[in-house]
Amino acid sequence: MIVRTWHGCVPLAYRQGFAEHLAVTGVQHAESVAGNCGAFVRQEIQGQYAHFFLATYWESLQAIKRFAGEDYHIAVTYPDDEAFALISDPCVFHHQVDDVIPNALGLVESQG
Repeated sequence: MIVRTWHGCVPLAYRQGFAEHLAVTGVQHAESVAGNCGAFVRQEIQGQYAHFFLATYWESLQAIKRFAGEDYHIAVTYPDDEAFALISDPCVFHHQVDDVIPNALGLVESQG
């Protein structure tokens, strides 16, 4: 399994709106692609910004390319992102893992 990770942040005033936007863009988009095994979003507040960490889980590199295209190392962004003053990391990271196991908090831990 491959875990694809992305990070972006928005001013606190846009936190709730962006969380809802991310759920219907990045998360639903990823989950609609064949070969996706799920998605997880984590939020952290730092100063005046809400940071969003999105991890999507994939069966293969081919599945990731169906989602992100041939330049799959570049973050997938959406036209309405700028309405939330999003600061997006331009690149994403891919991690090969053996398995993903839910922990006691309902979060996931990657092993591998």
